[in-house]
Amino acid sequence: MNNQLLAIGLTTLDIVARAIDQLPAAEGAVLIEGAACAPAGTAAACAMIASRLGLKAGLISAVGDDMTGRLVRHGLETEGVDVGRLAVLPGFPTSTTLLPIDSRGGRPVLHAPGAGSFTEVGPEDHAALAGAGFVHYGGIGGLKLDGGAGAAFLAAAKAVGAVVTCDLIAPQPSALAELERVLPHIDYFMPSAVEARGLTGLTDLSAAADRFIALGAKACIIKNGEEGALLAVDGAKIVVPAHVVEVVDTTSCGDSFCAGFIVGLSRGWTPLEACRLAAATAALVAQGLATFGRLIDFESTAAAMSLLPLREAA
Repeated sequence: MNNQLLAIGLTTLDIVARAIDQLPAAEGAVLIEGAACAPAGTAAACAMIASRLGLKAGLISAVGDDMTGRLVRHGLETEGVDVGRLAVLPGFPTSTTLLPIDSRGGRPVLHAPGAGSFTEVGPEDHAALAGAGFVHYGGIGGLKLDGGAGAAFLAAAKAVGAVVTCDLIAPQPSALAELERVLPHIDYFMPSAVEARGLTGLTDLSAAADRFIALGAKACIIKNGEEGALLAVDGAKIVVPAHVVEVVDTTSCGDSFCAGFIVGLSRGWTPLEACRLAAATAALVAQGLATFGRLIDFESTAAAMSLLPLREAA
């Protein structure tokens, strides 16, 4: 595997439908606006979106030996993601998430855990770091990554000169202990505002960013939905505004922000410029269903940076 980006962590199949404000009674049926399914998860979504934006990406994760796993693998391959390190775990289902979106954009999550929770790294995965300029870690909470294996992998990534980014998904309170292990190896920690506040107990996002940097992260980017993102890097704090769009589905918007940011850095852009590409990437994803939304390619996404209006910062 020789990829510009290696993404490690959770892979799921997302099944998204809207608009669902209530379930029909008994065996009744209703017509809805639309439904879609796509590979997703902190690792798979980031790798797929980065690949669509032109970055050669590989995935270290796991799926089950079921029909869902085969569908996920095919979807990843179709988008050009290297799945040579995507393990197939016999006897396990593939992690799957149902997202019934209501007419106001509410997004309850119904998740069936599976093989993705058992992602692990071995010697072959460490060898795959050769030539990777970026490593995206979405493995916090992984049953075989927490406790040292994940931190060791990220230390190896830093040893070969990779830029390491990290995102979360539904972290438990125990995630803070794991963050203390991995953050010293993280260049850009990229939690959501909800995650940052929940883990630190701080309502002020600037203070939360400072807390993560104190734990070892070189920089912190806190994603805050329509309020934009807070970039804390090199002692500066900058609010990067979000774009004004008609939101259809926010599924994978956080993962798409991470992917857009990595792609921007890979092109030699500054962290601020990369955040602006990330905001445009997320805005396009939010305008359609599932992982890609209306995302097409790098050129149209770069154009959206100037074509889509920006929301005024609060």
